[in-house]
Order: sequence, then structure tokens, then C-alpha cells
Amino acid sequence: MHPKLMILGGYGVFGGRLAELLKDAPVEMLICGRSLDRAQAFCDALQGSAHLTPAAVDRDQITTTLDLHQPDIVVDATGPFQTYGDDPHHVIRACIDHGINYLDFADGADFVAGVSEHDAQSKAAGVFVLSGVSSFPVLSAAVLRVMAKQLDIDSVTAGIAPSPFAGVGLNVMRAVVGYAGSPVKLTRNGKQTTAAGLTESRYYTVSPPGDLPLHNIRFSLVDVPDLQVLPMEHPGIKDIWVGAGPGPEPLHIILNLLAKARARFKLPSLLPAAPLFYRVLNLMRFGEHRGGMFVTATGTQNGQPATISWHLLAEGDDGPLIPSMAIAAVIQKCLDGTPPTHGARPATHALELSDYDHLFKQRTITTGFRHSNDDSLPLYPRLLGNRFASLPPQVQALHNSSQPRQWSGTATITAGTNAITRSIARLFRFPTRNGTCPVTVHFDPTTTAERWTRQFGPQKLTSQQYAGTGRNAHLLVERFGPFAVGLALVIDNQKLRMIPRRWTFLGLPLPRPLLPGGDTFETDENGGFCFHVEICLPLLGRLVKYQGNLHPAAD
Repeated sequence: MHPKLMILGGYGVFGGRLAELLKDAPVEMLICGRSLDRAQAFCDALQGSAHLTPAAVDRDQITTTLDLHQPDIVVDATGPFQTYGDDPHHVIRACIDHGINYLDFADGADFVAGVSEHDAQSKAAGVFVLSGVSSFPVLSAAVLRVMAKQLDIDSVTAGIAPSPFAGVGLNVMRAVVGYAGSPVKLTRNGKQTTAAGLTESRYYTVSPPGDLPLHNIRFSLVDVPDLQVLPMEHPGIKDIWVGAGPGPEPLHIILNLLAKARARFKLPSLLPAAPLFYRVLNLMRFGEHRGGMFVTATGTQNGQPATISWHLLAEGDDGPLIPSMAIAAVIQKCLDGTPPTHGARPATHALELSDYDHLFKQRTITTGFRHSNDDSLPLYPRLLGNRFASLPPQVQALHNSSQPRQWSGTATITAGTNAITRSIARLFRFPTRNGTCPVTVHFDPTTTAERWTRQFGPQKLTSQQYAGTGRNAHLLVERFGPFAVGLALVIDNQKLRMIPRRWTFLGLPLPRPLLPGGDTFETDENGGFCFHVEICLPLLGRLVKYQGNLHPAAD
């Protein structure tokens, strides 16, 4: 017989995505919720080999429900776990009393940290009880264990940025709005203290090496289990901060201001506003359909200060599945005959980072580490990390040096499409004469940058390239006089693409819709280095295009 899985909130956001991940698993799933009609509609729509049964269930009457259905595993995907009142663990206790295993998606730090009080009873009953089986703290904890093998960790910063098209459930919004402006427990300066939820914000760029990063995103402090359970796993942690970066940013900032007002003026809970935020957030869907997550740890490595960061990018509809992957993986372990050990605890050790590899490879999800000790490397290897080795040999050869050098070859130039673009190109000293000409590039590295001097026949073009910081973090910044463009270095099918993401004038940000674009890349053809540079302006068209080949001048 197939094991019976009861999902409370089975047609909701997280429960529904868990059912989608398990739709072809050899299990029987009870899709539970207050509405039998909605549960039935969900079961009818989900196509898979798993056996689905709808059920009308009120979690407040959980004992009757367990007596009736007798599941093997209960998954609580309801919430908000922060508002479960004076008896938050009554479902857990009911499962233990019935000898039923239990998993949940809890994001409430107090709820998850307190589940260990049921450890003795669950061991006596021969069941496992894992709380917080989601990206935070399961995936984040797994990442930190990898980092801890290289680093003595004393500070952790992490965050998650969902796609604006992901869809947010009403219970999730109730949880977030409920703790806005309320005290959130965390470790700061080595002491247990509190900070007001959603009142502290930081900007961060999620950027696995060699992939197109997310835009620089505003993250705000949230109440997640990591804040309490990770310092227990890593006693050396003196500071920990975890944020969420939902969009659109204007709505995010409004929520920040309301949270600050509540904290400062001791206002009532913002929970009654949750339905309004829920409707607005799910209506205002624009921007990139991509999401991400990061974990950054600082500490010492071989006695020297060091930082390691881990980045995750998920494209399209794959990102929203990640929080449900942890429970899906635990259930798969049960099916494989390796269930969690008996006992009640936070789920920080439920999975290792390697357990996610198979799940991510089935989706458009990429991850990668960045190390601060890469700062001694040349500019491009520093920005691309271990992905630099995957570039074609001649592309590596051109960039893998911190010494002055010269490469030469030929270039074919195609001028701008109209008089306006040609005039702008001349202003920036881009080559403007159509045809083929000799080209020489001088590379003059300094401790912080590389100066590129390109000689197209009689025309000279000079720029400075350097690693971006702040809002340009993890980008290659190329400066032409007062203008600077932040470029993402993206490895795509044996090409190193340079994709504009931000631009500034005298350090002031310029409108993103007016950002210059174009198809620009470097590659290796017939054993030689080839370049293709195209610079276009929105509405106006191409400024210039030049393409050709280079080889070391010493040859």
C-alpha cells in the first residue's frame, strides 16, 4: 500500500506546490482545506499518477480528522504560524498522540524553535516531527554547513527575493504584515536582542557567477526560524540578519514606513491591512519573472578575514517551487526507506545541500559560491569565480593576467543607423568609419581597475573597467568619462556575454528604460579570440557595431 500523506492547506500556495512536486510519487495524498469544493477542484486539475482525495478539514478539529483518515504523515501548510495563539502546537501533539509523523512549512521563529519541547514524547511514540521544512532554515542551514568547512563564521546575512509573478498567499501576507513593526528576536553583537520587523532594509545583488544576476534588490528584516536556530548550530555567530525582497519596490517601501510608524508610535497590529496588501501585491505584477536567494557568511579563514556568499537564481515558475522542495525531498527519503530519525526538532538538518542538486537540475535553477579571497585574481577571473575555467581558452588567455599587455588584430566597423546616433558615437569617441581596419588593444591593469585603450586605425577609444560595488556589486563596471555602465558577465554557450544592467552619470543613476543595450560577446573561433560589440540606444537605434579578432602582440 502507498503511504497516505495528509496536506493541511493542500490547495493553498505551499501545499498546492508540494502536491505538484509529488504528483507522480507513489503516495496517496489527502488534499485538505476548509472548502471541499476547492479541494475537489484542485484534485481534478492536478494531472499525475499519485492518488488524490479531497477532504474538508478544520485544523481546530484535528483529532477527529486523524481518527477518520489515519494518515502516515501530516504536512501543515496552513499558517500564519505566528498567530496560532496560546496553543500553537496542538496539531503536533495530536499527531504524536496518534503515532503519526509530522512536517510543516512554519516560518514563525518562535513556533519552530519551540517544537523541541515535544522531543521526548515523539521519540516515545516512534515518530518524527520536523518544523520549518522550507528554504529557511533547511536550505540556508545546509549552505552554512558547507561554508563552515572553510570559514570560522561570526556573521550571517541572508535573504530571499520571490518573483513578482510568483503569487503570494493570503496567509503568507498575514504573517508578514502581522509582525511588521513587532519585535523580532535575533543575535546582534553577540547578544540576544530584538529588532522591529520590516523596519531595517539592505540592498543586495543575487548573482551566481556567470549567470545574469537579479537587479539590485531591497531586502527587509523578516521573522524566520534562522534567526533563532542557526546561532544554536553555529555558536560563533555574533550577528545574524535575514530579509525578504518582495516587489514592487514602491509597495515594499510603503510597508517599511508603516512598520516604522507602528514601532515608533506603538500602533496596533497592521494585520487588518493584510487583505489589502494581498490584493495589491497580486495585482502589481511587473518586472523580471525571476527570483533568488542568497546566504553570506563572514569570519576568518586561516586566521585572515574572509567572506563567502552563496547565490541562487530561479527562472519563471520554478522559483515558487523551492520552498516546497524540502518537504518533497524528505518524503522521497521516506519512500526510499531512509526517513528522518524519531524526535521533534527544527528541520535544520533535514537535508544537505547535495540533496537539492537533483531537484535543481530538473528546473531552471542555478547556484554558485563567491569567495572574498578571489580579490587577488585578475579582474575577470575574480568576477566569474570557478566559472572562468569554463570559458574558451583564448578568452581566458586575454583576461587571465594582471600584467600590462597588448593584443592586435582586425575589426570590421558598422557605423550608427542615423545622424543622431553617429553624432553621439563621435562624442564618446566610438569608431565611426565603416569598413575593416587594424585594431590594437592595450591593457593596463592597476590594483583596482584595468584601463583599455583601443586603437581602430587612427581612432582611439579609452575606458576603465573595474569590479562594481554597492548597487553595482558583482557587475563589471566600464566607465567612459562621466558615464559608467554596470555589465553582467554571463557565460552562454561558449560565449562571454556582457549585458548592461545599470548605468550612471557622475555616479547618479540613470533611468533603466533608457539603458543602452546590444549584442556584445567574446568567444573563440578556430582557436582565436573573437569579439562582437554592438551598442544600441532605445528608440534611437545602433550607435556602433564592431567585430573582429585579436591575438597577443608577442605572437
